[in-house]
Amino acid sequence: MTIYSNVKQCLVSIKGIEAQLSTFALNSQDEKAQQTFHNAMLIVEEVKNDLQKRTIEMEVQEPQYKPS
Repeated sequence: MTIYSNVKQCLVSIKGIEAQLSTFALNSQDEKAQQTFHNAMLIVEEVKNDLQKRTIEMEVQEPQYKPS
C-alpha cells in the first residue's frame, strides 16, 4: 500500500470519526458532554482539512495519484 493510499484511508477514517462525534454531540442529553463532543469534532475537522490538503498536494506532485 502506498503512502497516498494510507493517507486516503486515514482521511476516510477521520471523516467517520467526525460524523460520529457530531452524532454524539447532537444526541447527548448532558450539556457538558455535548460541548466536549463538539469540541473534539472541531479538532478532528482540522485534522481532516489538513489531510485533504495533503492529498491534493500529493496529487499535484505525483501525477499517478490524480483521480481519473
